[in-house]
Amino acid sequence: MSVKDHCGIFGIFNAPDAARHIYYGLHALQHRGQESSGIATSTTDPENGTPMMPVHRDFGLVLDVFDDPELFDRQLIGDAGIGHNRYSTTGSSDNRANIQPLVVHHRKGNLALAHNGNLSNARELRKSFSERGTLFQTTSDSELILHLTAQSRRQKHLNQVIDALMQVEGAFSLLLLTDEHMIAVRDPNGFRPLALGRLGDPDQPGGAAYCVASETCAFDMIGAEYVRDIEPGEILVIDREGCANGGTFKSYEIPTNFGVSQCIFEYVYFSRPDSKIFGEMVDKVRRRLGVELAREAPVPEVDDDAKTPIVIPVPDSANTATLGYANECVEQGYRCRFELGLIRNHYVGRTFIAPGQDRREMKVRCKFNTVEGLLQDRTVIVLDDSIVRGTTARHLIKMLRDSGASSVHFRVSCPPVISPCFYGMDFPDKEELLANQFESVEEIRDWLGVDSLAYLSVEGMKRAVYGANKNNTQGYCAACFTGNYPVPVNMDASKEENEEWAVQTV
Repeated sequence: MSVKDHCGIFGIFNAPDAARHIYYGLHALQHRGQESSGIATSTTDPENGTPMMPVHRDFGLVLDVFDDPELFDRQLIGDAGIGHNRYSTTGSSDNRANIQPLVVHHRKGNLALAHNGNLSNARELRKSFSERGTLFQTTSDSELILHLTAQSRRQKHLNQVIDALMQVEGAFSLLLLTDEHMIAVRDPNGFRPLALGRLGDPDQPGGAAYCVASETCAFDMIGAEYVRDIEPGEILVIDREGCANGGTFKSYEIPTNFGVSQCIFEYVYFSRPDSKIFGEMVDKVRRRLGVELAREAPVPEVDDDAKTPIVIPVPDSANTATLGYANECVEQGYRCRFELGLIRNHYVGRTFIAPGQDRREMKVRCKFNTVEGLLQDRTVIVLDDSIVRGTTARHLIKMLRDSGASSVHFRVSCPPVISPCFYGMDFPDKEELLANQFESVEEIRDWLGVDSLAYLSVEGMKRAVYGANKNNTQGYCAACFTGNYPVPVNMDASKEENEEWAVQTV
């Protein structure tokens, strides 16, 4: 899999030891970003009582960045805060200034920001600011929101933030922290998921704590209850008065010109199966993806005296879809059973180097191994959630054949990926995508070295998603499968274009 996770955000308001809750929430969201992590909290200076926002950020995983318990006792104090796990989609991954949350201090007070997504009008905004002499501290598009806030002519801090949010376009699930509020924002298209949760009894003195997260699995980690999704285009202002009144918060709406287009790839690959996103459990949707794939491309039939074919997932993101696929094939009368023929090593470092060997192949071997006795002389149907560059799939297929499989058949629980994403995912360039390098599925099959290859159709994918999530009638973005972008984008935008600009102008 060559598509990278984007970012995970988590915030909580009105909770003693807020930073500890954020720490656990970010740990649950680690799959959404592994480059860096950070937490900012809102508190007051014990000496003079002025508002302050301590922040701790660094490269690495959550458990490594926050490995000092003293951070939570002496620095990250307060009952409100936001956190961020980063995988860079805009701005260099090795620029420390790009680590979020971003924190600024200006005339109206402190402001921290955590962003999941990409701003499609970032280039125009940055150019406009540069022409006015604005100095940038980062090369991330997220900083633009802070500048828009600081330069707003509105008088109240909250109104400045809202004014800024009305000027950005693209994909943005945001958490902003002021000295008095935590603000949750979801772009009008609703590209990225964002959910509201509650921790504690609403009737307790001061009310319950309220939290916001990219995925609901973060609520489960701290024992919070899912309340609802932040609606597409909603600006939800969480404050102490609302907490004391049972969660009655003010909400504002960002107008839209394009309609709702939630990222369908969240269901296919990104989100954890134990999360609820866009109003439905990911596990349920992925099982339906497998069911639809089984109806379109079931397991091949074998002779009666042959061993029972086995259906195996590429762990871990394909596990659930494979269960749906295998069960549906059995329902249709095909002889097969679900097995775990590939075992994943979860402890492979990101910087592993294989001296003297093909690094890409060695990386696959360090990440996966086969169960040889299970595969010997057997028809194997291997299911993956997607094929992007195809290099991992090709190496896995070779490993399965080397382990004695009599035939290998590949099934993919989504359509061919033909276009990059500009809404918060880090895809390879269009020409690097496997589906664009061949004229047909048959040619891809031959290059992969499998006996048969089948993708789920776009129509089948939509049937699965709408069939599983019947309560959500809003639209989905499938641009990576269709090339139809719901919001205009800069097709030539690059991840590090601002980094190059910064080097030239220093």
